[in-house]
Amino acid sequence: MAKGKRTYMSCLSTESGIMGYITNVQKRNFATGEKLELRKYDKKLRKHVIFKLKETKH
Repeated sequence: MAKGKRTYMSCLSTESGIMGYITNVQKRNFATGEKLELRKYDKKLRKHVIFKLKETKH
């Protein structure tokens, strides 16, 4: 089975610790070990916080 060009990443909140979002990114644009931070809405805290991406098994 051939590997795809995209990989799934989960967004983990830095303040509440919940995994709120799952997204996919292109492997060639996202280097291995690179830490990407996004500012997204945390549903538990009801405000915008920083989410860090980590690879998930999907």
